[in-house]
Amino acid sequence: MSKSATSRAAKSAPKTSARTSGKTSSKPAAKTSGKVAARKPQPVKSVPKPVAKPAKKAAAPKAAKLPEWNLADLYPAIDAPEVAADLDKLDADCASFEADFKGKLAEETGKDGGGVWLAGAVKRYEAIEDLAGRLGSYAGLVHAGDSVDPVKSKFYGDVSERLTAASIHLLFFTLELNRVDDAVLERAMQTPELGHYRPWIEDLRKDKPYQLEDRVEQLFHEKSQTGYGAFNRLFDQTISALRFKVGAKELAIEPTLNMLQDRSPATRKTAAEALAKTFKANERTFALITNTLAKDKEISDRWRGFEDVADSRHLNNRVEREVVDALVASVRGAYPKLSHRYYKLKAGWFGKKKLPYWDRNAPLPFAATGTIEWPEARNMVLTAYNAFSPEMARIAERFFTDRWIDAPVRPGKAPGAFSHPTTPSAHPYVLMNYQGKPRDVMTLAHELGHGVHQVLAAGNGALMAPTPLTLAETASVFGEMLTFRRLLAQTKNAKQRQALLAGKVEDMINTVVRQIAFYSFERAVHTERRSGELTAQRIGEIWLSVQGESLGPAIEIKAGYENYWMYIPHFIHSPFYVYAYAFGDCLVNSLYAVYEHAQEGFAERYLAMLSAGGTKHYSELLAPFGLDAKDPSFWDGGLSVIAGMIDELEAMG
Repeated sequence: MSKSATSRAAKSAPKTSARTSGKTSSKPAAKTSGKVAARKPQPVKSVPKPVAKPAKKAAAPKAAKLPEWNLADLYPAIDAPEVAADLDKLDADCASFEADFKGKLAEETGKDGGGVWLAGAVKRYEAIEDLAGRLGSYAGLVHAGDSVDPVKSKFYGDVSERLTAASIHLLFFTLELNRVDDAVLERAMQTPELGHYRPWIEDLRKDKPYQLEDRVEQLFHEKSQTGYGAFNRLFDQTISALRFKVGAKELAIEPTLNMLQDRSPATRKTAAEALAKTFKANERTFALITNTLAKDKEISDRWRGFEDVADSRHLNNRVEREVVDALVASVRGAYPKLSHRYYKLKAGWFGKKKLPYWDRNAPLPFAATGTIEWPEARNMVLTAYNAFSPEMARIAERFFTDRWIDAPVRPGKAPGAFSHPTTPSAHPYVLMNYQGKPRDVMTLAHELGHGVHQVLAAGNGALMAPTPLTLAETASVFGEMLTFRRLLAQTKNAKQRQALLAGKVEDMINTVVRQIAFYSFERAVHTERRSGELTAQRIGEIWLSVQGESLGPAIEIKAGYENYWMYIPHFIHSPFYVYAYAFGDCLVNSLYAVYEHAQEGFAERYLAMLSAGGTKHYSELLAPFGLDAKDPSFWDGGLSVIAGMIDELEAMG
């Protein structure tokens, strides 16, 4: 899909995604139009986390005391005249852009002064991208705040259709630009005005082998609303509307998943069985969605000429297939010394040889109890950020002071968490479902890492601010690591230190091992789908196979778990997205090791890396730190950090 201005269309909404263990998490969806896969990452997570000290015992945080975002920075209201005016302006801008430039790129770029002429076109294109991003982001955020409200749902759908319709006038631009002769374009980029956009242009031309004839691209683009866009929306609305009977209560998915971290074994079991029962009752719907989207992707991949089921994702991420394959092989080879070994330890802490799957993320017997109030969570994260870089903390603090965070749990609200970049002329927004758990503190640290990254990268403009998923996760995971390391250093109580360390290991396993297992699951489903539809039972069999391999013998997989693939939203919204989490976590392990041994200037280099946005390849950004992801030993080094923590836990007994 091309990086078309209104390419955000139906995909601008924050979509639920899945760097998860027992919870969902969310992300802003990729911008899309009619070419190769999108590149609008900035994802998120929500994973069980530890805490350094006994938290205050208190009632669960009340929604009224938690911050809600102020979307008026984008538009005053869904029925505000500014929304209608900007939609009309977008229509007019797109139509005039097509009239002024379609069919002229090759000839005009080749003339004297062609670089200045083309730079003017790109600048106008970028302005349209920014306006479309504002409209699409607003509609998506409104919908994420309450995806079951029919008025808000209609607004989201109507705006998405308007964006898609307007962007039809822009499809020609990136397609035509990629047909300009290399030598002609290189000569034009010697002009400073066009040279400014060199990173975007060179990035765009990597998609050239996979773009199709203009009318086919237009068809793909228009049909997206009634194709994968519609099934994405169906998934969102279905998952938000599901109710799970836990005792006498009918709960939505978020609080039900939250019970898998409850201290009561009976509560965890009851929640797991409630999840399994409702998933089973809805398996035909989720199997249909999965089959349809896998087939839709296969059709697109076949027309575009992608060989492997994940090649379009690798292209979006600007990462080589062999690098991902090396990561996957390293992680799968490390299952026995990572997840298998840790879960054996955890079972022993509970006095068992095996843990049922619903106890995989159970709070440790010696972990702190209580609720972490919002002000304390805020202070924990900002203090850790400030110790690393006052500038980083200053940016993160704006999310609190300027109401860029929506924290309460509400009926109909998207589950999990995300940081949505919106558009460079505005600012990011963070969504959470804060419930005072230790993991919520780390989720906050994670999302603010994304948010800081998005603020710093915004200076590159709408075309060059977006960052590939792999590097987008680096900023978020590094933010978590800063918070974790500071809490660990402050923790003197031996048992609490053990709980903190164990919690971080669980987090890393959920980030690395579990996400690579998810990736293996997706590969198997998409590969088998090429030969025909998969029943819900067959998808469940694949799920159990990869889960058994990754979790190991100390986790007992009982009946009902076969349908837990249904709630992992990344499978729906961003196929093969999940390996970016493992990429980011292993990379951060290596990056943090450099930080610990670095002289002055590391923080400045780190913020410069984030500020680059999408203007540089990941290899260029890592070079100043002496890191090379193409080195076969690179991934083993990152995984050894996790293994070392497990060594320490084993020594504690």
